[in-house]
Amino acid sequence: LMSVELITTDGIFSLDGEDFDVTNNIWIVGDDREVVVVDAAHDAEAIVSAINGRRVRQILLTHGHNDHINAAVELSEAVDAPIALHPADTMLWDVVYPDRRPDLDLSEGARFSVGGHELSVLHTPGHAPGCCCFHDSRTAVLFSGDTLFCGGPGATGRSFSDRPTILHSIRERLLALPGHTVVHTGHGDSTTIEAERPLIEELVRTEL
Repeated sequence: LMSVELITTDGIFSLDGEDFDVTNNIWIVGDDREVVVVDAAHDAEAIVSAINGRRVRQILLTHGHNDHINAAVELSEAVDAPIALHPADTMLWDVVYPDRRPDLDLSEGARFSVGGHELSVLHTPGHAPGCCCFHDSRTAVLFSGDTLFCGGPGATGRSFSDRPTILHSIRERLLALPGHTVVHTGHGDSTTIEAERPLIEELVRTEL
């Protein structure tokens, strides 16, 4: 069975000249031999410790905001794993890492295998242009980053974000998934597609 482990780390999210204290969710997905890491926030050491010697196939970044990537390069070097990011978020990545590129470009429909499971990439722009979710259809699990939270869509209203775009992404890409799909988010509690559907449908109806 695919194991999903949660690590939380605390740090600062910076955008548009403002700083916010945040707690981030980092998801370690795989089995007892190999894993992928979804997002790399604040504290590479804590993530390495949770990986516990397993092989890391990829570090998959849901988007380029600093609080999701600021431990990525240190983690990559510690565990010798490539970093994957959607190229539409390059301008966000460059703020944190002006002298290094991500190793892999995420794209709609790309697939990553780990521990006998396959995560497929859903490109879900809105919170940031390069936001991606990672979906394992076999176990009905979605890693949603900051696209969909327990309680609705991720924040918009800052640079490079757009509310109609995020609502469209959630409606088209995420509400199409089975209702029992468990949604593991970038911050806060997990939820399900079914639990979030009524609110999203209402927002779509009133705003789009």
